[in-house]
Amino acid sequence: SKLDSRMLFTSSQRVWKTKDGGRTWKALSGDLTRHAPETMEKSGGPITGDMNGPEVYGVIFSIGPSKVDTNVIWTGSDDGMVQVTRNSGATWTNVTPKDMPDFGRVSQIDASKFSAGVAYISVRKPLLNDVSPYIFKTSDFGKTWTKIVNGIRADAYVHAVREDPNRKGLLYAATQHGVYISYDDGANWDDLALNMPDVPVSDLIVMDNELAIATHGRGFWVLDNIGPLRQATPEVQAADAYLYTPPPAIRSGLPVAITYKLNSVPKRLELSILDSAGGVMRSFMPDTARPDSTRPPAGGGRRGGAAPPLPKAIGFNRFTWDLRTPPIESFPGMILWGAGTNGPVVPPGKYTVRVIADGKTMTAPLVVKRNPLLPDVTDADLRAQYAFGKKVRDKATEANNAVIAIRRVRDQLADRMKKAADDAALKEKGATLSTNTTAVEQSVYQTKNQSGQDPLNFPIKVNNRIANLLSMSERGDGPPNQSMPDIYNILTTELRGYTTKLDAIWKTDLVAVNKELARLKLPPLDPNCAKAEGCTAVP
Repeated sequence: SKLDSRMLFTSSQRVWKTKDGGRTWKALSGDLTRHAPETMEKSGGPITGDMNGPEVYGVIFSIGPSKVDTNVIWTGSDDGMVQVTRNSGATWTNVTPKDMPDFGRVSQIDASKFSAGVAYISVRKPLLNDVSPYIFKTSDFGKTWTKIVNGIRADAYVHAVREDPNRKGLLYAATQHGVYISYDDGANWDDLALNMPDVPVSDLIVMDNELAIATHGRGFWVLDNIGPLRQATPEVQAADAYLYTPPPAIRSGLPVAITYKLNSVPKRLELSILDSAGGVMRSFMPDTARPDSTRPPAGGGRRGGAAPPLPKAIGFNRFTWDLRTPPIESFPGMILWGAGTNGPVVPPGKYTVRVIADGKTMTAPLVVKRNPLLPDVTDADLRAQYAFGKKVRDKATEANNAVIAIRRVRDQLADRMKKAADDAALKEKGATLSTNTTAVEQSVYQTKNQSGQDPLNFPIKVNNRIANLLSMSERGDGPPNQSMPDIYNILTTELRGYTTKLDAIWKTDLVAVNKELARLKLPPLDPNCAKAEGCTAVP
């Protein structure tokens, strides 16, 4: 029973109930089958009998406990009888549909989540040479039934029918030829095969945001993220672009799937995650690769890869967000040991997904929940973890930005030296600048690293240790431990010593070089400019 986890049912020709884990059973009914003599005879022959009795039947084949009222129970037999009780088995009523095929097997009953009087039954009869689909629906406790099979192929007899627990009138059918879906309470059905082969589907069930499918032959399929199916309406189908509300995301669980529909390829597309105050936490675009969301191993060098960018194809597009905020700034060829470049994971709360397609803005709410498997971790703990992670991420970015600035200046200096015709004064000032900035660079980052295993021979530097602190603080859900803030303070102090030196170099050596470049009428060196030839505008 969906309403009482202690209540378990089983059946013979009667319905039985236990509330003590099967130690004792109570009969809730008499014989609820057709009890036809011709189905109860000896099986097999004429030479030898069949001990398994495959031709003997007359049992309750399906039970459908109500999801609304514990007193309501539905049954269906393998010889074509449907019964219902509304008083926990004290009395039963034969409510077999008048269009029930003779000796049709009631393969499955699904009692509605939305009304005690609503139920759906699937019936099959292939053993008697009838492969037609049969699904019946009642809205009045079985007084009247409606056959609902329009759109299902004529030979796709039905093994099971299920109601979606989140959207009234959304139904799924498991048939001998794949899966069908109905958006209008069974009035019409559409094939939901997608990439599935034409196989018998024995059963299916909705689990949270997925449709789990069992096929004959011990095969399993899963249709991930059925949220767009639940939200499908004529208005949604007609829209030029539509953002579907994503399912709740579980912290330290799988990435959340964000689905949107495009009827044309937009010239500009942007997806952003907003916090509860409307501030942008992270944005993605089609031409921007995302940081690798794989957590780093306990040891080993990593370069920090990139995942696919934001898709913008015509039709359905799916983008997965790993709940992480912007990553640590990195530079080409950077190798870290025991760390990555991932940003911290957001804490539980209410967020907003925003998609802008050629000026059309679409928004949808997104809820992030804490992991239910970690009951001792509070929302406050996770907010503390996130706050600490942001501090460490920003400090690691500061360290890497120092290396980036040094390498920009080095590239610009090489460009100017080529254009200066071996000017002696520029060469002298440039050599001093290069020597001093290189010393800072080598203090911040291990420049000898060329492969993932090089850190075994060359000690990691402060940027790697800061990035490792972020990785360690994100290894599980919970606040930073007692030593992590102390380590952060030690590393921050060390980094401040190097960045202070670098600031002094910019104020002396860089200024000296730029004076010589001004004399030569060449562009100045600019740590903020990403172009070797120099920048005339904001980089």
